[in-house]
Amino acid sequence: HVVCYPSEIQNKTVKKKNKELVKWKGKDLFDLVCRTLGLRETWFFGLQYNIKDTVAWLKMEKKVLDQEVPKEEPITFYFIAKFYPENAEEELVQDITQHLFFLQVKKKILEEEIHCPPEASVLLASYAVHAELNVASYASFVNASLFLAPVQVINLYQMTAEMWEERITACYAEHRGRTRDEAEMEYLKIAQDLDMYGVNYFLIRNKKGTDLLLGVDALGLHIYEPDNRLTPKCSFPWNEIRNISYSDKEFTIKPLDKKTNVFKFNSSRLRVNKLILQLCIGNHDLFMRRRRVDSLEVQQMKAQAREERARKQVERQRLQREKQLREEAERARDELERRLIQLQDEAHMANEALLRSEQTADLLAEKAQIAEEEAKLLAQKAAEAETEMQRIKVTAIRGQEERRLMEQKMLEAEMLALKMAEESERRAKEAEQLKQDLQEARDSERRAKNKLLEITSRTVYTSTAAAPGGMPQELSFSRENLSFDFKDTDMKRLSMEIEKEKVEYMEKSKHLQEQLNELKTEIESLKLKDKQKSPPLLQFASRCKIYLLREN
Repeated sequence: HVVCYPSEIQNKTVKKKNKELVKWKGKDLFDLVCRTLGLRETWFFGLQYNIKDTVAWLKMEKKVLDQEVPKEEPITFYFIAKFYPENAEEELVQDITQHLFFLQVKKKILEEEIHCPPEASVLLASYAVHAELNVASYASFVNASLFLAPVQVINLYQMTAEMWEERITACYAEHRGRTRDEAEMEYLKIAQDLDMYGVNYFLIRNKKGTDLLLGVDALGLHIYEPDNRLTPKCSFPWNEIRNISYSDKEFTIKPLDKKTNVFKFNSSRLRVNKLILQLCIGNHDLFMRRRRVDSLEVQQMKAQAREERARKQVERQRLQREKQLREEAERARDELERRLIQLQDEAHMANEALLRSEQTADLLAEKAQIAEEEAKLLAQKAAEAETEMQRIKVTAIRGQEERRLMEQKMLEAEMLALKMAEESERRAKEAEQLKQDLQEARDSERRAKNKLLEITSRTVYTSTAAAPGGMPQELSFSRENLSFDFKDTDMKRLSMEIEKEKVEYMEKSKHLQEQLNELKTEIESLKLKDKQKSPPLLQFASRCKIYLLREN
């Protein structure tokens, strides 16, 4: 914005320099702004101001205060582009010119003065982010609505601001390494292909009174329907227009082709007609100028621009190398810091491990001492166990020997028992035989007694008759009777002794058999109890042997 205070300029008490401002023409003020900005491509720009619901451009050849500028103070002029280039990349020489066009076109797009389709809005927004912020990260971008497409385009899709920013971020990531000037130029190259780029619209009527729109741009004049500013009904390129005349609010466009009808239109306001005429003259002059050889000033500007771009390219490459070196140094520093932190962590872990190892060593030493003592105890116990094992082996050998002897004695006892049983049977048979013999002897004795009595009775009767002269017969028979009486008594006693001995022998045999059975039972139980078998078994075997010897 350019702000002027006319009352201060006209005040008699102001300085001499301010008095000179009263004589300033529009070109003086315009040149001051251009010098302040360092702008040399002045033919694209102008000073615009608002007057009675319309806009007007400050005339260069007239004094500022003599023109129809607003009377209120301060007077605000807008330094903006009045004419647009056909090809921004070829025509815009200075970086400041490019930057001013970028700001103005971006503002018109966001304010929907230039229609932008959704697919182009995301790409333009990504370049705008790069040009405005010129940072390597999109995270610093906060207000996405400043760089996104117009609200109408955003509302066209059911997408949140985060979703739009995500899409812009994806496009923005592809612009890495570009400078701000390159991003602005890419923005303008995309924007200049939009349908409404650089077009100034005016409401007009044709000779039939039909409302139309007139579009004035760098390529020519275009006629639109009032509700369609994108596709013109007809166009008149500057190179096909022979003459544009203006008379009494009516414009006449005469094409070079005489067969083409002349197009006439008018506007209801004089200021609008004057503005249309200015834009037509200025755009036509630039159109013809682009098709001529550049002036010496433009050639010098382009040469300086090329040198400046080359210098900036070299500087950018140098900065890029320095940036790369710095990034490598930072990466190396980060790597060293990371390595240092890692080494510190490793040292800390090593210290902890050393402390743990020392504690472990102490514990191991203590455990080693305990283990050594336990080893000594185990060695002692092992020696004792070896001794005990030898003793057990000796005892086992002795036990085996004793068991063998005991089994031998048991076999002897069994043999003795068998012998005693046989002897018992034999004696039983002998006793039975003796009993039979005794019975036979008694029978014989009884028969002998009967026979003796018979003989005696006969002898008595014969003795009295004839007795010899020797021993008397009575004495002799008495001796025989004594003899028989003795034999009878002895036989009875012998029979009783035999019976008694037989009974005792049977009892002893039964008792011995029971003891033998008990002995077998004890032997079987002693086989299951090795620790208790040797002494009791030997004692029991000895006791059995002694008993058997006693019985024999």
